[in-house]
Amino acid sequence: MRDAMNARPETSFGGETAQQAQDAIAEEFSFFSDWTERYQYLIDLGRKLPEFPEALKTETHKVQGCQSQVWLVASGDRNRLEFRAISDSSIVSGLIALLLRVYSGRSAQEIIDTEPRFVEAIGLAKHLSPTRSNGLAAMLKTVKEYARRALA
Repeated sequence: MRDAMNARPETSFGGETAQQAQDAIAEEFSFFSDWTERYQYLIDLGRKLPEFPEALKTETHKVQGCQSQVWLVASGDRNRLEFRAISDSSIVSGLIALLLRVYSGRSAQEIIDTEPRFVEAIGLAKHLSPTRSNGLAAMLKTVKEYARRALA
């Protein structure tokens, strides 16, 4: 459990593929015996997100379809897209940390080709409220839309 607690979300993943990131997430969550611990880990991950400038908290960057407020910004090009995001909800911020770990720093094509199998692998699909599930889907849709635009 100690390794999982010391893990931190990053936006650059030297050499790790999106699939390897998902495998690592599944392994980290397997250290926890119940969902109270997993939720606490999600909250801890969200607290470690990089600073998000107030100036970027605009309607343009707001993710539509989330009950919580979520702002997501992309930079880069088709070869490498970087994402920054934040939420006013601590659990949603943890979900953002997982999404960034899987998708940020990847090529647009890898982002499009990568399904978020970590959601099922760690049991999130069964333990998120419907509104949080919808928000996660909206964040994923936004990330993939940025990737599609980068390829256009």
